[in-house]
Amino acid sequence: MVSVAPVIEESMAGEVAKAVAALDDFDVSYETNPMGTVIEANDVETLLDAVGAAHQAVDGDRVSTVVKIDDKRTAETSAAQKVESVEDHLGHSARSDR
Repeated sequence: MVSVAPVIEESMAGEVAKAVAALDDFDVSYETNPMGTVIEANDVETLLDAVGAAHQAVDGDRVSTVVKIDDKRTAETSAAQKVESVEDHLGHSARSDR
């Protein structure tokens, strides 16, 4: 997961959109949520290149980027499959209707 945020007072949406758009130049899949963007890549080098491009795409006097890498090497499991597994245990969707 990556979160790229400029340190600005007004809405960050436009700058975050620049970071997300930068990912389109790489062989990655991604899903943006309110707290960050989950990125899936076949290898860590591609992932880090994409994260670097997202960081560089944002304008600001200061940009904060946080990266969390989950590299499960014993099996290929997508982010969607991980959510489905949790939902199987819950017996319902992993989100509320509120």
